[in-house]
Amino acid sequence: MIPDGFTDIAPGKIASIVTFLEMRERPALAEASTTHASSTGLRLRRVLNPDLNWYRALYRRAGAQWFWFSRLEITDDELRSLLNRPTSELFVAEREGSEVGMAELDRSQPPDVEITFFGLFPEAIGRGLGRSLMSALLDRAWDKAAARVWLHTCNLDAPAALTFYMKCGFRPYKRAIEVADDPRIRGILPENLAPHVPIIR
Repeated sequence: MIPDGFTDIAPGKIASIVTFLEMRERPALAEASTTHASSTGLRLRRVLNPDLNWYRALYRRAGAQWFWFSRLEITDDELRSLLNRPTSELFVAEREGSEVGMAELDRSQPPDVEITFFGLFPEAIGRGLGRSLMSALLDRAWDKAAARVWLHTCNLDAPAALTFYMKCGFRPYKRAIEVADDPRIRGILPENLAPHVPIIR
């Protein structure tokens, strides 16, 4: 248990405050997903058996600036197994023929459904597409009699992420502190990434 007050983090590590959020009933947002998505021209396309290099590029594009690295540090076999599980669902968000974001669902713990990843690409941020992407994704998440949909975010994520999730109907229920080896030092992400989180060797 982490005590009150300051707790030193070892050199070479990064630490984040993680907030877990949930919804326990299908929101009006999801019920109106067709309207939301059509108003922005956004649609979700499910991808089966993705090429691993394509997936890693997609993942980096959506999340490198927010320290997404968990899928970049595992082997090809581990990643292929994760993506091809029958309980995993990968979606690409498209608008006017271009990919603008990605999202993933995990149904391995029914009746709970986890939104494991959710992100717009940098060039799509600020164009009003986030709500459309979330409403379309929630429509998919709730279509198999889910009892609970949950996700987590952290203070390394986009500054507006937590507020956005709450506006979409998610309720915070837990916090945790996550400590990990800095992926920039390990060469998983570029060293010039996220200058607001300095590297401490």
